[in-house]
Amino acid sequence: MTHMRPAAVAGAFYPAQATILNKDVQQYLRESGTHLPSGQEALSWPKALIVPHAGYVYSGPIAASAYNLLAPGQGKIQRVVLLGPAHRVSFRGIALPGVDAFQTPLGALSVDRAGVAAIARLPQVLELPVAHAQEHALEVQLPFIQEVLGPVSILPLVVGEATTQEVAEVLDVLWGGPETVILISSDLSHYHPYAEARGIDTATVQQILRLDGTPIHHEQACGATPINGLLQIARRHHLQPRLLDLRNSGDTAGSRDTVVGYAAFAFFTEPTTP
Repeated sequence: MTHMRPAAVAGAFYPAQATILNKDVQQYLRESGTHLPSGQEALSWPKALIVPHAGYVYSGPIAASAYNLLAPGQGKIQRVVLLGPAHRVSFRGIALPGVDAFQTPLGALSVDRAGVAAIARLPQVLELPVAHAQEHALEVQLPFIQEVLGPVSILPLVVGEATTQEVAEVLDVLWGGPETVILISSDLSHYHPYAEARGIDTATVQQILRLDGTPIHHEQACGATPINGLLQIARRHHLQPRLLDLRNSGDTAGSRDTVVGYAAFAFFTEPTTP
């Protein structure tokens, strides 16, 4: 019998009815209008993404700008490795879900067993279903994955108290080739006035784009730890980061009194010189 992690935030962060969810996600994808940045056309799809994880009315359009770039990989991308911060449970390490599949209103996505086996031996990795049970940061990504890529396998990892190196080590093991995409789920600054948030988030974006090793702090992004792990290994693999969208809840569906920041990034493999 398949051990399934049921949808926990359907009806709250995104629609619980499949037909409405499908319609909403497709609309976000159509309206994002994202295209490959100039000079990247020959590189196909990105190797890694950073996307936000708020309710779809707040951050869905920003997330869609990144997922659109995966469309050329449909049928070729076989696995999505997802890392996001722990919002509900405090723990030390990086948590495997301990299930065979994740359910959404659009169906189920199987957990990559080979990937689980490959990282389970690492000391920072543990199986902790409770860390995944109510966690929204990874779940909200799944309907986008299903709409853009279809029935790929996933490897969802909730990052608790961990070091940049521990995250990078996990990513290194799971890196793979073009069949594997790395997805980091993170919002940016939280609960600052609109203008102040814009300043903070613009500085954070530039820091990410520089890939200079300066760590992102949790005041800048709730997913700072997985972001830092990705940035470390992105430098090693000579990936090229591109900003796709930068907005906040005051731009999408909320008050501008206090806002949450959202950005989408794509990381491309450098073209091979003939």
